[in-house]
Amino acid sequence: MSCVVTGGGRGVGRGIVERLLADGLAVVVVERDPSAVSWVETHARGDQLAVVVGDAGDERVTNRAADLAERAQPLTGWVNNAAVFRDASVHDAPVGEVVDLISRNLRPAVVGAATAVRRFLAAGTAGAVVNVSSHQAARPVPGCLPYATAKAAVEGLTRALAVEYGRHGIRANAVALGSVATERHEALLAEAQPEQARRIEAELARLHPVGRIGQPQEVAEAVAYLLSSAAGFVNGVTLPVDGGRHALGLDPQSRPD
Repeated sequence: MSCVVTGGGRGVGRGIVERLLADGLAVVVVERDPSAVSWVETHARGDQLAVVVGDAGDERVTNRAADLAERAQPLTGWVNNAAVFRDASVHDAPVGEVVDLISRNLRPAVVGAATAVRRFLAAGTAGAVVNVSSHQAARPVPGCLPYATAKAAVEGLTRALAVEYGRHGIRANAVALGSVATERHEALLAEAQPEQARRIEAELARLHPVGRIGQPQEVAEAVAYLLSSAAGFVNGVTLPVDGGRHALGLDPQSRPD
């Protein structure tokens, strides 16, 4: 079996790739930044890996990834993880910029899902799509309007795919993430003054009932389950993988008394 993971070079995407490789799947990584996939060349499971460098929102790129996956093994899974972390507010940014940012996060999920569904249907086989969403789809953080809007749309896309293609044996689910310890998070802490970094870590611990942020491997476990036959009756679900952040529902700008 094979799977395509977009945005698989770093962070959550890399964690998902490693988990799927450990399960014996052939994995094709789609990544915009060539430097993010330099590790592939020396990976211990390099014979199970392939890389396509390019934009996950470009159908030529996703079709190339699907070709490579099918060449290795039958394509059974697709993970739409690629995202853009840059935001704008409607009160001070051109509307066109806001819409473009929404599209830059939504389009890769639509393109990836379309590519996967077409390949599953053409092969006449079952398959699973997992979209990576965020707690912000349901509880937006101030200042992140385009990202929150796009992730809400991704969850709507997930449900629509599940309803339309479930009868063909094609399942679609999503994981809605809380804060996760990625390279981006580590860079944020490194750039902050020590006291500020401690405040950031304390605030994130407060927002997550388990008292910490997540690890990429923990997200990967949930994704691997949703892709697997063990989740054969799970369809159209958005699974929070957030340590209870959504359930707690604290406003990040609030402070305890």
